[in-house]
Order: sequence, then structure tokens, then C-alpha cells
Amino acid sequence: MTRKFFGTDGVRGRANTYPMTAEMALKLGAAAGRYFRRKDGGTEHRVVIGKDTRLSGYMFETAMTAGFTSTGMNVFLLGPVPTPAVGMLTTSMRADVGVMISASHNPAEDNGIKFFGPDGFKLSDEAEAEIERLMEEGVEPAQATKIGRAKRIDDGRFRYNERVKSTLPRGMNLQGLKVVIDCANGAAYRTAPEVLWELGAEVIQVGTAPNGRNINDHCGSTYVQTAAEAVVAHGAHVGICLDGDADRVMILDETGAVADGDQLMGLMAKSWADQGRLAGGALVATVMSNLGLERFLEAEGLRLERTTVGDRYVVERMRQGGFNLGGEQSGHIVMTDYATTGDGLLAGLQFLAAMVETGKKASELTKVFEPVPQLLKNVRYVTGQTPLEDARVKAAISAAEEKLNGNGRLLIRKSGTEPLIRVMAESVSEATMVDAVDSVVSAVEEATA
Repeated sequence: MTRKFFGTDGVRGRANTYPMTAEMALKLGAAAGRYFRRKDGGTEHRVVIGKDTRLSGYMFETAMTAGFTSTGMNVFLLGPVPTPAVGMLTTSMRADVGVMISASHNPAEDNGIKFFGPDGFKLSDEAEAEIERLMEEGVEPAQATKIGRAKRIDDGRFRYNERVKSTLPRGMNLQGLKVVIDCANGAAYRTAPEVLWELGAEVIQVGTAPNGRNINDHCGSTYVQTAAEAVVAHGAHVGICLDGDADRVMILDETGAVADGDQLMGLMAKSWADQGRLAGGALVATVMSNLGLERFLEAEGLRLERTTVGDRYVVERMRQGGFNLGGEQSGHIVMTDYATTGDGLLAGLQFLAAMVETGKKASELTKVFEPVPQLLKNVRYVTGQTPLEDARVKAAISAAEEKLNGNGRLLIRKSGTEPLIRVMAESVSEATMVDAVDSVVSAVEEATA
């Protein structure tokens, strides 16, 4: 079944503009409520709802609550919490479904809605398509005497904090480490500094003053410059940059240099393999991960399993193959021994644990492999345009692929979260790589002008 509203990570778009309207959220909540009603005849039907710090979160939280309660679901409102906290609390609170209201790394004007099933994992394409079908057909409301209740709970964040802290080796603490934590003015603005301080670190905070409009604004994992300046200015040992919903991370070394998800996954894969902890002898990553990571793993006797872009596709492959480590170059790191989805804070703690265990500087741990030159450029288009169907674009892609044949690879895709065409190439020849990307970008720009 095809999906109309759902993309690679839930429903997402400009707030108060179709499809991200309060009316749609109400219908979506009702449809999801009907879909997730327990089949065992139980009388207690639960949903937990978390959100990030966007102003529109209040609107969508209220609309989703109305939709769910109209079908007899009891709603537990978590307030601002990281996305992985919703996955964790869905299972620990025996909820039928979990909801995170967030547009992740997108600007404050956007918002999104993503679901977690009762097992704490994101939904399959088939489940999302079925929820869309229920939205379009309409859902019969519950009887007046069976309408659900809603209440706020205060301890969800603290439950998550304790879970994350428990993933460090027994007896380990972070005393002596000076850590810059950039929370992107987002969902982890309280959680991440609390966890790091409670574990003993000296904490320098960046992006922890949300006002509803400044999430991801010159901060966070997609804009590391602010945190990098703080690392250098304070003489910090390391920087941890989260995105708006804290499910992805970028690591900064003591000089402010950035290490992406590929480097962090390479470090963890080798470490876990050396400890006998890497299930299946493989790391799961997407087609975007650098060829250098694949070559590094092969040299270590390990495999790289590639999937399409999207952390939930990584998780699906991990569950199918019995793997316990995966992620994306963008910083989603999935450790199914601990969590059901990408967790930026948890991944950051794993890196800090490596620093403590080895006694090495961050700069010594972030250069795991030499990346093959890679270039990614994004071209924005107007919603409704189909630039990849344009003859000029198709011709440019064919020509670029011919140039890279045997010398690299080209990846062209539509973003599942924004109206962008992403053009990426890798090649041992940097000049060939740049020429391939620029030629395709130019064609897409012409097609969308």
C-alpha cells in the first residue's frame, strides 16, 4: 500500500499548513487510536505522547489528545522529552502506542508526528498505510461512557535519565571530563545536562534555552560551529551535539573538529567486536555511509550491511538479521541492546565511556578511518514539482554515473522529511566527484527554476 502522508520518519511539514494542521492531527490521532486498540479485550488502552520545544507542539499535542481520547484511549502527556524516551516509555508503561511530536533537525516552523508500536519500535510502511486508510474512511468514535482520559506525568524524563545512565559500565563515572553539550534548544535541553552532571562531568551548556522558535537555530548537530567555539573557549575535552529531538549526535574533539556518525559507528563496531559484543559480526548503515567505513570494517573482518536512507529501515534490517549496532552518517546511532531507536545522548555516553576506558583524547578516538572524498549538496524545490522526472536531470545523472563508473558512486534521492533533492557522490578522484555533483545539481536547479 502506498502512503500519502507518511515519509521516511513519520508525517512532517510546515506547521498550520496542509498536511500539518490541527485537523489532520485530530484525524491521525483517532485513526491511530482505532488501529492500536488492544485485541485482547482489555479495558485499559494507553498512549504516551512526547514532544520537542516547538511552539506548534502545544497545538498538535492537544489535537492528538482529542483524537486518541475520542476512541477510548487514555493519554499520558510526557512534555518535552527525547524521541528515544518515547520509545522506551511506550514499553515500560505498557502503552499500546507512543507518539513523538517533532520535526527533528528541521527549522522551528516545521513539525512532525511519528509513532512507536507497543514494542517501542517505529512502525512499518504497512502499518502507516493502514492508519492512513482509517483516516480517509473515518473512525467511529467511542461511546460517551468510554471516552479516554488525559493527564500529564512528571516522572517520564527521570525514568529515561536513569535508563541512559545505567548503560555505562558498572562503577564508571565521568569525573575529570569537561563536556560541552549542545541540545539544539530542543527536546533534551533538561535531560542531557542532568545526565552528564549526575555522572560527574563538568558541563558547559549550549542550546538549552528554548523559546518555542529557536530550536536548531545556529546550534545542534546540523550547526556545530557554536558548540565547537564553546569547546575551544572553555578548554573542554569533548563536545556532544544533539538535534532537535535528540535522536542523533555529532561528536567534537578537543580542537572543535567534528566526527560524524560513520566515525562513531566505526569506533563502536571495532570496540564491540573486540569485546565479543557485536552481534552477527556486522554493522548496519545506509547507502549514505562513506566507502571508507566499509573498507575499514572489511579490514577488521567485519561486514557493512547497507539499507535505504532512514533510521527505521536500519532498525528493520537489524531486527531481521539479529544485529545490535547500526545507524546513519547523519548521527542516528541505534544500539538495540539498550534502545529501540536512534539515541544521541546514549551514543554520546558510549563515546565518553571509550575516553574513560582508554585514557585517550577525543581526537585520538574520532579518526577511526580515512574517509573517501564525499560530497553532498541539497537542492530545494517547490512542493508538487517532480525534478527527478525531468529529461535534463535524467541525462545529467546518466552522464555523471558514466564518469564515476569504476571510480566511485553517485546517489540521488528525494528527502523524506523536506522538499529537497539530495545529490551525493564519492570518488577517489575529488575533481571527478565535484564535477559529477555539480552537473546534476545544475540540472535540478534548471528543472525547478
